Amino acid sequence: MNPEQIILEPILTEKTNGMREDGVYAFRVAQRANKVQVKGAVSALFGVHAQECRIINVKGKPKRTRSAKGRTSSWKKAVVTLAKGERISIFEGA
Repeated sequence: MNPEQIILEPILTEKTNGMREDGVYAFRVAQRANKVQVKGAVSALFGVHAQECRIINVKGKPKRTRSAKGRTSSWKKAVVTLAKGERISIFEGA
């Protein structure tokens, strides 16, 4: 898989904004991706050194619209810690 196929999108929330100050970034990743692939993709796409990667499988939530029941899709999240002093400049803003 290409790095563009592994890293789908960044997760931008209040919690992840606080984590970025410590050099920790969160991404939504492909279901079939593993830790080694995610670390390589982050290094290739952003030109940084990924030290650690944690993978979390996020289960879909039950949802309901009028009489129809359903679920949101399950997805995979990766939390990547970068080498000390490194940052991804795209997320830092202007």
